[in-house]
Amino acid sequence: MEYQMHTQQAPMQAPNQVHSHNHWSPYVDTGGTSLAIAGDDFVLVASDTRQSDGFNINTRYDSKAVELSNKTVLATSICSADGKRLTEVLEQKAQLYFHKHEKHIGTKALAQLLSNTLYSRRMFPYYVFPILAGIDSDGKGAAYSYDALGNMQLVTYIAFGSASALVQPFLDNQVGFKNQRGADSSRRLTREQAMMVAIDAFTGATERDIYTGDHLEIYIVDANGVHKEVRELKRD
Repeated sequence: MEYQMHTQQAPMQAPNQVHSHNHWSPYVDTGGTSLAIAGDDFVLVASDTRQSDGFNINTRYDSKAVELSNKTVLATSICSADGKRLTEVLEQKAQLYFHKHEKHIGTKALAQLLSNTLYSRRMFPYYVFPILAGIDSDGKGAAYSYDALGNMQLVTYIAFGSASALVQPFLDNQVGFKNQRGADSSRRLTREQAMMVAIDAFTGATERDIYTGDHLEIYIVDANGVHKEVRELKRD
């Protein structure tokens, strides 16, 4: 019996291809900076209005701070879309509180509500670092800082955002009186002093941080309500 040998041809190989993997993220860092300074009978919140994506400026007027009640202001930074969504959620919950209890929610209660709201989204968190500031039940200024998961801390001053590395050391020195020999670290600034510090902080930040600029919104909260002022910042 004769056997016939069959040779198998090797399969043709596809040419080498370079596959590019495009990275996608639901989060976008749109820049901007916010700060808060608490006084004895007031609290100041300041935020710039620039919204950018990389080296592109999306808009020169995007408010990062919003008045939640006649005694409370919320400021956000990092992701503008998540900041706006978080603001909407808090406004809805504050309205529900008002209709249920027939009074406005207090600053301390709203601070805890914000912490609970952030923690409830811990599996897919809001990409924001909020600052909640207002007048407490004793009439004193109070500022609360948060991380994205809702960890809350009562502070005298704080800065978050793209220029926080520049602004926070300045606040440490001018508001916290750190590295000042003989200074009383427990002393709080007056309203005029806090305003000057906030303006100087953002004026200096715009010289080094391209994601901060255009306009500066300043909110001052006291026993008479919320007062807003807008100033010009560097535009280039």
